[in-house]
Amino acid sequence: MNLKLLMTLFASTLTSNLFAQIPADTIVNYSSHEHHKNEIGIASSAAYFKGDVLSYSMHIHYIHKISKSKFGIGVSFERIFFAFKHNTAGLVVAYSPVEKLSLISSPGVTFEGDDLSNPIFTLHTEIAYEFEIGEFHLGSCF
Repeated sequence: MNLKLLMTLFASTLTSNLFAQIPADTIVNYSSHEHHKNEIGIASSAAYFKGDVLSYSMHIHYIHKISKSKFGIGVSFERIFFAFKHNTAGLVVAYSPVEKLSLISSPGVTFEGDDLSNPIFTLHTEIAYEFEIGEFHLGSCF
């Protein structure tokens, strides 16, 4: 098994979102656990392309939750390494229909390799389910 495939498969087992969040009332009420205003998400996964090509992908986003709603807006960046070198930047719209579940859509532009002269419109979608460990939320995203 070649090293690139092994690294990609290993990375796909670590696919997770990490949320660094501080609730507004933490200082006043330590027992509170509401949805937080700001979220930083990191996802590490395998990327599949036509022709049975696997590569490694790293996705980072920042989302600001809209007050008293289940929506959030923000920005994202994704890098696909190895076989296809994509750099994607986009806007993020997030919706949490129920506790611990997030639906995320991010329209943006992709640049192939180092060529910044030919941007391609892209759409990144993601579904994440979170597990709480203290102030951090870990979970799978698809």
